Amino acid sequence: MMMKQQQQQQQQKQHIAIFTTASLPWLTGTAVNPLFRAAYLAKDGQRRVTLVIPWLTLNHQLLVYPNNITFASPSHQEAYVRRWLEDRVSFPLSFEIRFYPGKFATDKRSILPVGDISDTIPDEEADIAVLEEPEHLTWFHHGRKWKTKFNYVIGIVHTNYLEYVKREKQGRLKAFLLKYLNSWVVGIYCHKVIRLSDATQEYPKSIVCNVHGVNPKFLEIGLKKLEQQKLQEQPFTKGAYYIGKMVWSKGYKELLKLLKKHQKELAGLEVDLYGSGEDSEEIKQAARKLDLTVNVYPGRDHADPLFHNYKVFLNPSTTDVVCTTTAEALAMGKIVVCADHTSNEFFKQFPNCRVYDDGKGFVRATLKALGEQPSQLTEQQRHELSWEAATQRFIRASDLNRLARVDSNLSKKSLFASSSISVGKNLEDMSAYIHFLASGFETSRTAFGAIPGSLQPDEELCKDLGLTLKTPSRNSLKED
Repeated sequence: MMMKQQQQQQQQKQHIAIFTTASLPWLTGTAVNPLFRAAYLAKDGQRRVTLVIPWLTLNHQLLVYPNNITFASPSHQEAYVRRWLEDRVSFPLSFEIRFYPGKFATDKRSILPVGDISDTIPDEEADIAVLEEPEHLTWFHHGRKWKTKFNYVIGIVHTNYLEYVKREKQGRLKAFLLKYLNSWVVGIYCHKVIRLSDATQEYPKSIVCNVHGVNPKFLEIGLKKLEQQKLQEQPFTKGAYYIGKMVWSKGYKELLKLLKKHQKELAGLEVDLYGSGEDSEEIKQAARKLDLTVNVYPGRDHADPLFHNYKVFLNPSTTDVVCTTTAEALAMGKIVVCADHTSNEFFKQFPNCRVYDDGKGFVRATLKALGEQPSQLTEQQRHELSWEAATQRFIRASDLNRLARVDSNLSKKSLFASSSISVGKNLEDMSAYIHFLASGFETSRTAFGAIPGSLQPDEELCKDLGLTLKTPSRNSLKED
């Protein structure tokens, strides 16, 4: 009897399924931030939370994960993810982890879903879905409409895709087309959209709110630095640095350009760069040509003790939406020098954030930061950087407290196509059906950039995940 009551209570709780586009050990924002979000949403036991992350076959793991880290099975990767998180939070982890099939697209440097990943969540559990990078997860989606499968779908926009695309060949045309594709799929599949900052493209039914926090380890480092300051010790013994994936678009182009243009004004400045990536060798060569001392080192975890004594974090990047490393630097008590850009709007509330408009402003802000001690963060300012505060912002922004758990079986059709046809007069559903049809043909999928053979999981993915191998067929458009 007691067991039955507990099961009923569990079923009555909101079930939040968080789908994201990356996983550890790849230390990218969409691997780390959704992981913390799942942990903190589940922390108080008021909700059931499932984190849904991509599973890659061995060949694709070798393309993505650093230091040749690979996993023989999803359970091994789950154990790795949980150990990493347990080292960083002080409470028990009470969320579930599931895997969807994915493949790494080398041209896009990102993981793309394979098949209908909404099937990862059974219909009877499909209540609320959070799509971290909703455009990325739905560009090539072929299956049930997310709004039909789930009662409520929230999209969190992480990435300024338009800015990245503009830097490619024929970038303006690509950005123009991508803007409309993004608006189309996000509008079809999401009830509500949260944009981390105004640096992202605008969407209907969207609000701007930074719903990310920082790893608690960074706040602990900041508290130690605060204690050193109170004891009148020297908390920072090193100067300026920058850390980020070593590709030109991640701020390195802007930073080296500023340093080159203002070498005379910055004479004597020493800057350390940390990162690993496709453009590492080119960036090293460009740094060597400067009269300033610019040291280039391999990437490390930002919480590494190596970074604790740096005083000034330089971040001129304008491609980020909300830069995780900037938040981490502020949490550690450092001074941040960053561009006066919409992606940095959230950080302007902190006294250690120094923004600049142009090259001369960069020089002034950098020299001033190096010549003074950081301000001591208040308890409220530290809280604003935390995942506790970020979780509360997310709950408010997504209206989670206003949503009641409903029986998903009452409101869902068994197949997307039949639902779309039955409400053919509805423009949104008709638009979704067009996307469903277009995404069901190999030629149209690959023409828009999908990975060949990604309509259904292949034999190796099915074996790894315990899925039934399906043969792609045009009959997939018909009701089973």
